[in-house]
Amino acid sequence: MRVFPSLLARPQNPNKHKPWIETEYQGIVMENDNTVLLNPPLFALDKDTPLHYAGEICGFRVHNVPGGSGSVQFEAVVLDRSTGEGLVRSKEPLDCESQREHSFTIQAYDCGEGPDGSNSKKSHKATVHVRVNDVNEFSPVFVERHYEASVPEGRLFDRIVRVEALDADCSPQYSQICFYDIITPNVPFAIDNDGNIKNTEPLDSKRQRVHTFWVTAFDCGKNRAQADAQVTVTVKPSCKTGWIGWSKRVEYTPGSGSIPLFPNLHLETCEETVWNIQATVELQTGHIGKGCDRDSYSDRSVRRLCGAVRGEVDLLPPPSPAANWTAALPTLPSSDSSLVFSFNGSTHVAVVPESVASTVSGDHFTLQLWMRRGGANTQTSTSQARGFRKEEETIICSTVKNDDSYSHYSLSVHGCRLSLFYWPDVSAARPVKFLWKLEQVCDSEWHHLSLSVQFPSVTLYVDGVTFDPALIHDNGAIPNPAPRQRLVIGACWGTYCSNHPLLRKYVGGYRGLLSGVTVRPGSVEPHSVVECLYACREGLDFGDLETLGSGMKVHVNPSQSVLVLEGDDIESFNRAVQQVTYRNSLRFATPGVRPLKLTTSLRCFNEESCLSLRPLESYLVVLQPDAPQISLSGVGPHLARPAPEFESPRGVPLFPELRIVCSLSHAVNTAAQGMEGALMSDAVAHTLDGCEVQPLGEELNPEREELLVDMDALKERGLDIINTTAYIAITGAESISVYEDVLRSVRYRLAKGSARFERRFRLSCSEMNGRYTSNELTLEVLAHHLYHPSHLLASQQQFLHPSHHTGELSGHTLPNPHRNSVVPGAATVIIMVCVGFLVVMVILGVFRIRSIHRRGDGARSGCKEGSSQWDDSALTIIVNPMEVKCILR
Repeated sequence: MRVFPSLLARPQNPNKHKPWIETEYQGIVMENDNTVLLNPPLFALDKDTPLHYAGEICGFRVHNVPGGSGSVQFEAVVLDRSTGEGLVRSKEPLDCESQREHSFTIQAYDCGEGPDGSNSKKSHKATVHVRVNDVNEFSPVFVERHYEASVPEGRLFDRIVRVEALDADCSPQYSQICFYDIITPNVPFAIDNDGNIKNTEPLDSKRQRVHTFWVTAFDCGKNRAQADAQVTVTVKPSCKTGWIGWSKRVEYTPGSGSIPLFPNLHLETCEETVWNIQATVELQTGHIGKGCDRDSYSDRSVRRLCGAVRGEVDLLPPPSPAANWTAALPTLPSSDSSLVFSFNGSTHVAVVPESVASTVSGDHFTLQLWMRRGGANTQTSTSQARGFRKEEETIICSTVKNDDSYSHYSLSVHGCRLSLFYWPDVSAARPVKFLWKLEQVCDSEWHHLSLSVQFPSVTLYVDGVTFDPALIHDNGAIPNPAPRQRLVIGACWGTYCSNHPLLRKYVGGYRGLLSGVTVRPGSVEPHSVVECLYACREGLDFGDLETLGSGMKVHVNPSQSVLVLEGDDIESFNRAVQQVTYRNSLRFATPGVRPLKLTTSLRCFNEESCLSLRPLESYLVVLQPDAPQISLSGVGPHLARPAPEFESPRGVPLFPELRIVCSLSHAVNTAAQGMEGALMSDAVAHTLDGCEVQPLGEELNPEREELLVDMDALKERGLDIINTTAYIAITGAESISVYEDVLRSVRYRLAKGSARFERRFRLSCSEMNGRYTSNELTLEVLAHHLYHPSHLLASQQQFLHPSHHTGELSGHTLPNPHRNSVVPGAATVIIMVCVGFLVVMVILGVFRIRSIHRRGDGARSGCKEGSSQWDDSALTIIVNPMEVKCILR
């Protein structure tokens, strides 16, 4: 055999190894260059060296990383195939300002086994990070080409105006402005490196009224601005007295606590000697609702939150079949859930039924109401309000039956006077009239009145402030009212009036608006509760009283809508004005505009030349608060129970695992929590005031079905309920946990033998008078009946052997289904499985009977041993879907 030496010397696999490169490279490239300097340098090694082709590097490939663009902008070339040296360069000019850093991967491959590059091998992919170094290619540019300022003459200022230039370079070295320069010579101004311009000498308007000069800027690469900026300073000839730093608009973000209204405000008196300064800040919030921001909760909810004693009787309730005496009164839209009733002084009268009036008898009671004189759109000044009708306007007139006597009282307004006429015993004692002279009665604004009577003591609260009677006197001899219990709102009955409703005559009709008229018999309302009922959750405040200067005084009215500052030192007064704040302790504050006004009065030693300042007006804007998300979960969507459970006296709970969560979309500043004067704590923001359970489709049939609620639990917690065939509404301000407990106790009950098997319910909740609502949960209720499957067994009789069918299969019953809630689909599957097992057991029984017939009387059943002969007269088969058993007895 002939051997070729050249063939024996050739290696079987000349390209055995892959090229090798570093795993990561860091590169730098200048904006005006395309060659990337890598660290470490790019070298590809191959262990097949020094073999030709296999040990040489033929090229590099650039690949993208996620989000990168290196394969488009960069390429890698081989400088020396034998050493594997390579070079990375950009394909096109790079811009540091558009993209400062680039990332991509690189891979080396050898030349293969021949000149055609066959069977070439590739290295692993290495990551390359390239940073583009900035070149100082941009010059500074001024933000504005022209700056203007005006200053009073004769004074030096630390800063008159500030100029600003920007540089578009990407690096800190070339993008920063190192210094500014005034290029106009011989001007009395200087500029610092931050662009602040000040005057170097006092300016004189008579010598030069306007100063114009040019400034330039240099970046840290010493590039000068491409265009200089012009500065014009106007010298005001004389000082003008007034407020400086007044802002026309102030914004408030709900939940941010207190904010200063005038952080930069100061009074300029032009060195005038002033010995007394008084500033009045007025914040108008009455247009938002009754009082200040009263639309967060209804009157009834506020009473509960303030801890008022329960037992009040609503004399002006919403019209309903049970309270129809307010049906004829016109109502006006209100920002909260309480109704506002309008009285015209003649035909609009509410006669409270005797059944309701009898519950408020006694000589100790507390009467509370919201009142606004005049019509719905009345905006009458105090001076004009004195022209109200001359006769008295009666708000409420009541004759009360006590144990063995009658007492009488009436509350009326007359001009700017409020009067309480009280007669402790109409048959013996003499009447007494209590008079109060109040501007609040005739200013055509909403006011809250609370009158606590514990005769002979009478206490009046107007907007939470106590007022003593201006006059108490005996009214003299007047005709006795008829000894009959009556209660009328909006007027008083005449002395000689018929008992017939159509012939009744009323006098002293009230003209205006009323809301929330309640009477609570018994002990008087505590002062703290009355203050809380009217307390404003928003208003004016003062930042820190300890920082007040000597001689400074601060006064805030009870509604916190007016703040008065008084002092004699200008500097102390300016510091005090800057600490006037607006606060709002409601997390979900009512958005909108609050007008703001500042009135100033000055007193000087020379009264003739004393300064006078015009009032300043602006407005506060409360932004839209973050809406809370009320989430209901843990319910349904299906509830299946055997019909006997629904027919039991307690029924079946609909929402046993209900969970209610209230949350915000993001964290809210908690500085307002714990704020002094915030009578509603942060927990109030997570208080529900209503939930509703509504049957979908047709209403409930009272003869067949009903919803049960624990009335004792509702009464104990002070919640109200409206239970109709169309819905159940539970109302009242309470915590989420209380509403969870109440709703978990709601049960659905069916009458015996009811034909209804399916019913759907919808549950929803709300807070802040329905301002924020929850998601709606829908629950499908299924009541399934239990059937005796004897008809199924009867159909199987044909499979039994006729000669051995001596007994009758009877008493076959299915066990009760599992008690847990299942969806209808799952219930259907379980029923089908049970029927299948039943059929199997019947077939097995037939097979067993035939076997016994063949074996004779001596055979025994495989399920139960007993006598020598099987008696099948009482055969019972019980099928359990979880466990199959056969019991023969």
